[in-house]
Amino acid sequence: MRSAADALWEALHPLGVSWIGFYEIAPENNTHGAEPGNAMILGPHRDKPACSPIGLHGACGRSWRQCRAMVVTDVANLGEDYVACDPRDRAELVLPCLDADGSCWGVLDADSYEPRCFDLEDARHLGRFLVAAGLTHEVDRDPLLI
Repeated sequence: MRSAADALWEALHPLGVSWIGFYEIAPENNTHGAEPGNAMILGPHRDKPACSPIGLHGACGRSWRQCRAMVVTDVANLGEDYVACDPRDRAELVLPCLDADGSCWGVLDADSYEPRCFDLEDARHLGRFLVAAGLTHEVDRDPLLI
């Protein structure tokens, strides 16, 4: 995950990505104060601090619950469900990381200060990157556009 976060940051920051990183479902013995199974904790990321733990109500939690990529063209579309780690962020792209059995162990999250920074093709390309990096298995569902 560290190598993937570093490589993606180097490639995508010049294109408008303000933050990229992984969140994993909080294991029962490492919840950082959150209720086990109802939160995600921060994994490897770049290039600024981020919230941890986070609830499963935001885009990351929704992507994890649905095992589906989410392209959020404007975080205002999420309403109260948006988890705002940086109030300057305006767009978000979240991809689930799946085990071979289809269970989701975490997500890759990318943010941008620019609305509509991400599109469906970005989700597909990043999904292929995660497969090649061995961090997820192929998913059949199309990304959800919000």
